[in-house]
Amino acid sequence: MRIGIDLGGTKIEAIALSETGQNLYRERIPTPKDSYLESIAAIGSLVSKVESIAGPGDSIGIGIPGTISSTTNKVKNANSLWLNNMSLVADLESTLNRPVRIANDANCLAVSEAIDGAGAGFNVVFGVIIGTGCGGGIAIDGKAHTGTNGVAGEWGHNPLPWPNEKDLDYQQKAPCYCGRSGCIETYVSGPGFSKDYRLHTDQTLEAYQIVDLAIKGEKTAKECLERYKQRLGKALAGIVNTLDPDVIVLGGGMSNVESLYDNIESIMSGWVFGTECQTPVLKAKHGDSSGVRGAAWLW
Repeated sequence: MRIGIDLGGTKIEAIALSETGQNLYRERIPTPKDSYLESIAAIGSLVSKVESIAGPGDSIGIGIPGTISSTTNKVKNANSLWLNNMSLVADLESTLNRPVRIANDANCLAVSEAIDGAGAGFNVVFGVIIGTGCGGGIAIDGKAHTGTNGVAGEWGHNPLPWPNEKDLDYQQKAPCYCGRSGCIETYVSGPGFSKDYRLHTDQTLEAYQIVDLAIKGEKTAKECLERYKQRLGKALAGIVNTLDPDVIVLGGGMSNVESLYDNIESIMSGWVFGTECQTPVLKAKHGDSSGVRGAAWLW
């Protein structure tokens, strides 16, 4: 039995998978936000509960919203800031009393979808998380490709390509938590989408509420959603120009916006070198369970 843990900014999810990928048990708990030690303890308690119900796990994999530095062996680049510069591998192995494997949550999504999800049958899968943040991961032949620096696929902290006047204006008003401005994450994450609407209306709404208004025909919401699609298309075109994956799989809350899939490939074609793009863009088959399933598949 494999155990997967998805350590997110708002929730910690655990799953127990059989060797054939059957879901044996799954549970979510709130993340103790801003507390590293409480997060470690919460994972320990969650694993104990999973094993008390589903039996002892043969392996444990953990997805995090960051990566492990090959230089320091500590967490870096996490938008859950309380994880950064912490010895997460060592602390979890001490708490759980066994080896663990840790990978970026977007890499976990890519692995999950490559093995038995929307990317099954494709050799190179680029997995995207567009939710609270914006991450990317690469799976090659069903295995995570992390790169020398552990940041392969981290497209969210590249600048938005080919910005227009509105993009540049937004950039000045929405700096990224990483200390730079113009990052793709600030445009295509859920909070980025909400901020764009707020800057045009002075109203603070959740992303799903703005999408609902757009569906109902509200002018500003429709314009905001169209800007979002154009920005996402340009950002994904940059991935095609760099990696040219066999398939792109979208996960995270914004991936549930069904209208994204109506014309995203045609938008990408306008920016891909040669103005041709045959890359399918698909919704994650396993939805918000993809990350935790991929963590279980890290072994």
